[in-house]
Amino acid sequence: MTQDTTPAGLEQALAAASAAAPAFGASEPSVRAGWIRAVADALDAAASELVPIAMRESSLPEARLTGEVARSTGQLRMFADVLEEGSLLDVVIDTADAQAKPVPRPDLRRVLVPLGPVLVFAASNFPFAFSVCGGDTASALAAGCPVIVKAHPGHPELSARTAEVMIEALRAAGAPDGTFGLIAGFDVGVTALKDPRITAAGFTGSVPAGRALHEIAVTRPEPIPFYGELGSLNPVFVTRAAVDARGKDIATGYVGSFTLGVGQFCTKPGLLFLPAGHGLQEDLAAAVGGVAEAQMLNDRIRDGFVSGLDRLQKVEGVRVWSSGAATLLQTTVRELLARREEILEECFGPVSIVVEYDGVDELKTALDAFDGNLTATLHAEDSDAELARDLLPLLTARAGRVLWNGWPTGVAVSWAQHHGGPFPSTVGSIHTSVGVTAARRFQRPVAYQDAPDAVLPDVLKDANPAGISRRVNGTVTTAEVTR
Repeated sequence: MTQDTTPAGLEQALAAASAAAPAFGASEPSVRAGWIRAVADALDAAASELVPIAMRESSLPEARLTGEVARSTGQLRMFADVLEEGSLLDVVIDTADAQAKPVPRPDLRRVLVPLGPVLVFAASNFPFAFSVCGGDTASALAAGCPVIVKAHPGHPELSARTAEVMIEALRAAGAPDGTFGLIAGFDVGVTALKDPRITAAGFTGSVPAGRALHEIAVTRPEPIPFYGELGSLNPVFVTRAAVDARGKDIATGYVGSFTLGVGQFCTKPGLLFLPAGHGLQEDLAAAVGGVAEAQMLNDRIRDGFVSGLDRLQKVEGVRVWSSGAATLLQTTVRELLARREEILEECFGPVSIVVEYDGVDELKTALDAFDGNLTATLHAEDSDAELARDLLPLLTARAGRVLWNGWPTGVAVSWAQHHGGPFPSTVGSIHTSVGVTAARRFQRPVAYQDAPDAVLPDVLKDANPAGISRRVNGTVTTAEVTR
C-alpha cells in the first residue's frame, strides 16, 4: 500500500467494520479465540516472507524482527487463552436476595461488552509489535471490536502484506467480513477518526501528533476514547551505595539500554541520575565507545534525531561527555532545574543525559521536575531501604512501571504488565497498551437486572455453558449459579 486510501476505499472499510461489529462482538469467547489463533498461526507461517520486507523498509536486523513476529503472535495467543478462561469479560453475578439490607437486592449480572469498530494508528519503531498486528490490534480484537489500522508510512509494503495475511486468516477461520481492515494516508486517518462509526482509537507516536488527534477524538459530536502513547524520558536514579557496589555494571547496563534499537524504544532511559563524584566517567565513556554504528528506521527519524541532538548540545549547562555511534551528555540537577523545558524534551535516538546530584535532598528535588513517564527506575542496595521507601512514592506518582535494579527497555507481555503512565507518556494513565488488561480500553460494562435466563448471553446464564471464570455472590467460580 504505497498510495493513500481513496474516499471510496475508506467508506468501504468503515462500512464493513460497522457491519461486522454486531456479529463479531456477540461471538462466543471460544469462537473468537479460535479466530485470533488463526491469525497468529498465519503470521507465523508468513514470517519468512514478512521479515525480509520489514528489514528492507526499516533497516532493523533479522533477529530483532523475527523476535517481533514471535512477540506479536504470542500476544495474540495470550489473548485467545484469556478469552477462553473468561477473565477478559469480567463477569460478576449477584443473585437476587429478598433479605438484603437495607433493601432487597435484585438479580444483577454484569459483563464487559465491546465498544465497536476501533481505529489503530500504527507505530514506526516496531513494524510488527506496535504496528498492523501489534498490541492495539490484538487487544481490540480480543475485546470483540473490528479493527481498522491506519498504516505507518515508514513500512507501507509490510503493512499491506501483513494485513492481507490477517484478513485471509480471519476469512478462512469464519470471522465476519470487515473484522479487520487497513487504510493509508494522514488525512485519511483524520477522516476516519472523525467518523461516527469509529468508537475508540489507539495511537503510538509523537506528543504533537498525539495531542492533535486526541483533540479531534474528544471534540467530535459524540466524543470517543483516544488512547495515545506519546513520549517518555524514563529516568533512572542511582544511589551512592549502588555506585559503590556495582558502578561499572550500572554504567555498562545503562549504555546498553539507551542504545538498544539505536535508541528508538519508547522505554529508552533518557536520563541517568548519579551522585556527584561517582567516578564512572571512564566506564561510561568506554561503554559508549563500544557502541557499533547502526542505521535508524528512516531518514525522517534520523533527521529528527540530528536536529534534537543539536538542540540539546546547545543548551547552556549541558556538555558532551562522549560521542560516536551514540552520544552521552552531562549536566547537573541545578542546570536541569534552571532549563527544565529545554533539557526535558525527548530526543528519539541514541542519546542520553547523565545528571549529577549533590545529596538526597537534591535528588528528591529533581524528581519533582518530571512530568509523567512510562517508567522510572531506582538502582539501590539493601542498605538504602529507608531512602527507597521515601523515593518509591515519588517515582510511583510519575510513572506507570517502577523498576528496581533493572533497565526499562523490554516490556514483558503478561497479565500484570502496565505499559502506560501519567501524561504526556500516555493519554489515559489508568490503562495499559501491553498485557491482558489492554483490552479494557475497548470495552464497557453492562449490567442486566432481573433478566430471564433464556435471554441472557451464555456467559451470564446460570449453567455457565461457556465454562468461564465468573465472580458469583463475591466468590470466583467456574461452576453453575445456585440460586
